[in-house]
Parts: sequence; structure tokens; C-alpha cells
Amino acid sequence: MDLDAFSDVHRGEWERLKQLSARRRLDGAESDELVRLYQTVATHLSTLRSSAPDPVLVSELSQTLNRARTTIAGAHEPAWRDVKTFVLVSLPAAFYRLRWWVVAVTLACLLLAVVSGVWVATTPQGLAAVGPPSYREEYVESAFASYYDPGAGFAAVVWTNNAWIAAQCVAFGITGIWPVYMLVQNFVMVGAIGGMMAHYGELGMFLQLITPHGLLELTSILVAGAAGLKIFWTLVSPGPRPRGRAVAEEGRSLFTVAVGLVATLALSGLVEGFVTGSSLVWWIKIVIGALALAVFWVYVLVLGQRAVTQGATGDLDEERAGSVQQVAG
Repeated sequence: MDLDAFSDVHRGEWERLKQLSARRRLDGAESDELVRLYQTVATHLSTLRSSAPDPVLVSELSQTLNRARTTIAGAHEPAWRDVKTFVLVSLPAAFYRLRWWVVAVTLACLLLAVVSGVWVATTPQGLAAVGPPSYREEYVESAFASYYDPGAGFAAVVWTNNAWIAAQCVAFGITGIWPVYMLVQNFVMVGAIGGMMAHYGELGMFLQLITPHGLLELTSILVAGAAGLKIFWTLVSPGPRPRGRAVAEEGRSLFTVAVGLVATLALSGLVEGFVTGSSLVWWIKIVIGALALAVFWVYVLVLGQRAVTQGATGDLDEERAGSVQQVAG
């Protein structure tokens, strides 16, 4: 197909469709003309996609049709259907596609935390690196437990802090360096605190206080780190897709993950704010935390697998993302 000739022949219809779509009011004849041109231009777009998928022209016609569709059907209002699709399809699909990255990052970070904890608990050098004796004793005897002050204010502070950590992993994930730095920093610190508590015979208290909220909280941070590293790897190795397209698609999925992490971190913040420091029996606190984590993984593995099987990726649909150039493979 000669794209220039095709464009010259039909440019008038495309421009007329743009003009009608931009008008606030149409009479009966103009409304009929708008619908007819919409159908005609949709046929043109289909022809271009199958015969000569020029990305610039395809994108132009897609945007023209989107505006015309809005004029014909009325402005799109957020509907419960959109929310349902996001919660039950897009978000679990985006999480599910990260599952093996999360597993790999989790194993590496747990190993790092254990090594850090053992070093602090068993060596004078490791213990000294945490702080002077007066600081360590005060932290173990009172500061660690008193930190978990039940209440909405504490829950909000916790959520804000963790959301900021996750946001950095997401926003700077493409660097490949910042997510690693954030994960190493956080898990070395967790391991070191656990090692210090163990050295002073308070490992049980450490586990009782960190487990209820930490199961979901640390998982959320790990997911954020995995998402950041995945988009970095997409930049390095985009596969059969053009590099720009691959990064754009994974980037949009990444922000779907980021929205989901707002919810998971909010839930872990509520557990930390109202359960961890409460007067409940310690095993009930841990059961609550374990249930929160179990709900998350059931959501990801059950709904996510179903959504991915149906073709969902967590990316925007074509109407919102825009058309892209087709590639073989």
C-alpha cells in the first residue's frame, strides 16, 4: 500500500471527523455524518494495521477515533465496571507476572538479613557496628517495644514511610541500582536489629513484634523492588519487542503494581498500628498477619493466573494506551 496516496485520498474524511468531534453541539445531519465517518475511519485504521502499520498514522487515527467515540457516546465517566476490571483483572495480572522476580528477590534478601543477623549476634565487630553498649541496651529494653504505639496516627506514619520506600523502588527502578540499594539497606537493618535482639536474649520478642505486620509489609517492599528490577531488565533485554515499546508497556504495568502496593501497605500499616502493639495474645497477632499475607498471595495466584490466561498483562487497554506498531514473534 502507498501510504502517501492512501493518506491524500482520505485525509479530508479524517479532518472532517476531527472537526465534528470537536463541536459541542451537532444537528441531526451532522450527527449522522459523524457516525458514518466514524465507521469509515475505523475501516481505514483496520486496513492500515493489516497492510501497512505505520505507527505515526495508526496513532493519529486511533486518537481521532477515540475523540469521535467520546462525542458519540458521551464523555466517559468512571464506572464501577472499570474499578472491578482493575481490581479483579489488571492488578492481579500485573502482580502475577512478577511472581518469579518476587521469589528470587525474596530469597536473596532473606539470605542477606540472616547473614547480617548472625554477624551481629555472634561477633563483637558486628555488635559494635550497631552502636555503643548504652544505645543497644536501651533499644532492647524499651525502645524497640515502645515504638509500636497503637493508634491511627502511628498507622498513618508507618504507611507513609513504607509507601515512600516502595515508591522509590518503582520510580527509580529503571536505573537498576536504586532498588538494590533500598532492598539491601532495609534488609541488612532488619537482620541487624534481629541479631542484636538475639544477642541480648530477646529474639522471641523481636519475632513477636515484627511478624504480624512484617509478613505483608516486607512482601510489599520486595514486590516493589522486584518490579523496579524487572523494568530495568526489560530495558537491557526487551526480547522481540522494540525497546521503547517494551519499556512503555512494562512501565505502565509497573504503575499498576504501584497502585496495588498502596493498598497492601495500607493494610500492613493497619496491622502494625492496631494489632502489633495491642494487648492481644502474641499468637493471635501472628495469625492475623499470616492471614493478611495469605489473602494477598491467594489473590495474586488465583485471580492473577486466571487474568493472565485470558490475556491480561496489567497494561492499559489499547484505547487508553494507544496503538503500537506490530512486530513479528
